[in-house]
Amino acid sequence: MDALNRLTDPLRRWLIPWRCLLCADAGAEGVDLCPACIAEFPRNTHCCERCALPLPLSAPLCGQCQRKAPRWDAAWAPFRYAWPLDRLETRFKFGRDLAAGRVLSTLWEGEARRLPLPQFIVPVPLHKQRLRERGYNQALELAAPLARALNVPYRLDVLERVRNTGAQTTLNAAERRRNLNAAFALRKGVELPPHIALLDDVFTTGTTLAECTKVLKRAGVARVDVWALARAPIPGR
Repeated sequence: MDALNRLTDPLRRWLIPWRCLLCADAGAEGVDLCPACIAEFPRNTHCCERCALPLPLSAPLCGQCQRKAPRWDAAWAPFRYAWPLDRLETRFKFGRDLAAGRVLSTLWEGEARRLPLPQFIVPVPLHKQRLRERGYNQALELAAPLARALNVPYRLDVLERVRNTGAQTTLNAAERRRNLNAAFALRKGVELPPHIALLDDVFTTGTTLAECTKVLKRAGVARVDVWALARAPIPGR
């Protein structure tokens, strides 16, 4: 199959050239974004090591984490949630634009660095009803290619969403915690390794990731890292 792909790739590129999804200019090799738009992507260069919050200078703990440490052990979010990533993310998550999702996953793979690799990557699950409505789990679509690139298995049989909670986008942090209380559960019969990475598309307040971490820690997982494509700044900053 790899040999066939090498033979057919030049023909595919000639027939269907890469095209930037943001400005419609010619895309860079292997991705539907042009080099100029790729350069605009907001990388999360300086951040809190514990929650990946963007900071003027990197630090082991931001002020918020010093006041109350998160449930998880470390965080990785290579991008900030800002233009133009937010445009593609909205198209992917709410507009059913899987081409935008492929661009985001390709860029995430390109940012993969030397990380303490877990035994499993676990995408944050959607409730069955939400999955039927949307047609796909955006976290899974991002997790699968990243897991292949890092040679780490991704597992869908670890967590399940047992309550179909309302949308989080208009809620503050306290309301999000109440909304997600007991929303996740461990699937029966799964054997858990000591180190798991939870993966979601965007890290906003961390409430969803905290609830999933709580379930895993109670089940005996020693280390839980949280990975997200992008980290949103604290509102107002």
